[in-house]
Amino acid sequence: MHASATIIIADDHPLFRGALKQALAIADGARIIEAGDFAEARRAAASNPDADLMMLDLTMPGTSGLSGLMMIRAEYHNIPVAVISASDDQPTIRRALELGASAFISKSSGIEDIRAAISTVLEGGIWIPPGFDPGREHDPEIEQLIARLKTLTPQQTRVLGMIGEGLLNKQIAYELGVSEATIKAHVSAILLKLDVDSRTQAVIQLGKIGAALPS
Repeated sequence: MHASATIIIADDHPLFRGALKQALAIADGARIIEAGDFAEARRAAASNPDADLMMLDLTMPGTSGLSGLMMIRAEYHNIPVAVISASDDQPTIRRALELGASAFISKSSGIEDIRAAISTVLEGGIWIPPGFDPGREHDPEIEQLIARLKTLTPQQTRVLGMIGEGLLNKQIAYELGVSEATIKAHVSAILLKLDVDSRTQAVIQLGKIGAALPS
């Protein structure tokens, strides 16, 4: 399976992309696609919807932390995502896994751990880093917000992300190829599920997930 894998490496640091390509020596013959920002990552996923893995940096230009993971999982739910991040505290790892990551790889990991994580995901498993304590979220507000976000359908998550990008309903409708009335219905459902009263408040909630990384 590894030999024919298609793997997207989405990270804005060329040196780290190179290190990941070295780690991917386990997948001789794998097709590696590189992306240097979030827009490139989305284009790579759109062009390769059957990719076997995306390795996604949480702090690339064009995305804000965990909200980027949410958008990729909503838009390209068939592609497993391994989060790679220099922020490897317990809450960040827990939140990434809660929001659908198939692996969390710290940028301080040794090459053997990186290879083990990649191999686990390519074989259909979930990689949890050594020493991770899967205890409960310690921030009740974030815990509740993640629970609410997980009730959104993939299309609602995409709409929320586009609202966060500042798009109007008619622009979102055009992008998704649906009617403006459909988008209005999605927006109403999003506000209800997030327990907010306006698009602005919904974007603020999305921003809390985006900012849910230590500074």
